[in-house]
Amino acid sequence: MDEVKRVVSRDGTPIAYARYGAGAVDRPAVVLVSGEPGTGADGLPLARLLARSHPVYVYDRRGPGGDGYALEREFEDLAAVLAAAGPGAVVHGTGTGGVLALAAAAAGVPVTAVSVFEPPYDGRRPVPEVHARVLVVDGGASPAPVRRAARELSALLPRARHRTLTGQTHEVAPHVLAPVLMDFVADVAQSAYVA
Repeated sequence: MDEVKRVVSRDGTPIAYARYGAGAVDRPAVVLVSGEPGTGADGLPLARLLARSHPVYVYDRRGPGGDGYALEREFEDLAAVLAAAGPGAVVHGTGTGGVLALAAAAAGVPVTAVSVFEPPYDGRRPVPEVHARVLVVDGGASPAPVRRAARELSALLPRARHRTLTGQTHEVAPHVLAPVLMDFVADVAQSAYVA
């Protein structure tokens, strides 16, 4: 870990985040959104792998149990972390963190691209209008409904592509996910450079 800092969300709530990969300042940052509110510690193994080539930000999500909780506050928290990460940052969310990342992008939080791993999508919820590039990833050994939901979600998003990680479950191995995510970030950065 290179730095532990705090940013202040729009409503004045301090949001703690850790930054990894100090030597990769010339590459787009990756902001990891955990699947559960609270500490971003579950993303640390992935963060350490990604930090070999990109700055990585892991932050503590506020939970829905507090007074005045609203999903919009989580959007503002993510926006504050993205401001710290700098322009061109890519957001990756696992599980409900992926749902949050997609919803935030649809709400106008300035994300360059979004990667999600097995966000819960049941086909009954409206799909957010996300205009950023999206990578939807699932595990090849995950239950069939989870894999089907990932394919359906990627088909409904205008700039999405889908990827299945052979042999992986919802407890995806960070060393399997990291190269796929790094390729996506590199592709997004290359596209931005060409444009």
